[in-house]
Amino acid sequence: MVLLVIDTQKGITDSRLYGFEAMRANIKTLIEEARKNRVEVVYVRHDDGPGTGFSLGDEDFEIFEEFAPQVGERVFDKTVNSALHPSVGLSEYLEEKGEKRLMVVGLQTDFCIDATIKSGFDLGCEIIVPERTNSTFDNKYIKQDVAYHFYNDFLWPDRYARCVSMAEAVRMLQQ
Repeated sequence: MVLLVIDTQKGITDSRLYGFEAMRANIKTLIEEARKNRVEVVYVRHDDGPGTGFSLGDEDFEIFEEFAPQVGERVFDKTVNSALHPSVGLSEYLEEKGEKRLMVVGLQTDFCIDATIKSGFDLGCEIIVPERTNSTFDNKYIKQDVAYHFYNDFLWPDRYARCVSMAEAVRMLQQ
């Protein structure tokens, strides 16, 4: 199993997100458990391009300090929604390792998390989504709480991913 931490970057990881405090605590718990149990933690950052304020060299582009990678942990950068798009290199890395079991956490539920989950499903991966470990913002079409529940409670379970409780996620990391 790999714990995949997607787009938890300084510029967007804050109290504007739906259920931020629970998400922050849960992701921290999973990162700690993964490390303690020798489960690889892999990070992905979204790059909007030079001059956007959200690109390599920009403070907002860096990973949120409470989730920061340790020396030796892999970080992949992407310019597309799916962390598993061929341009990112992550899917090739996982294939080389023979890894098909991914625990997916991060931002944003209705963009990069959804795209990554569906891409992982298409690649034949087992996708695990722990409760309250992804979030998003309001947009002009859907409120953040509705988006979170639509994907986590309706769209992904029994279709694209196995959505689990935090207790079950921790147990999986301990095995």
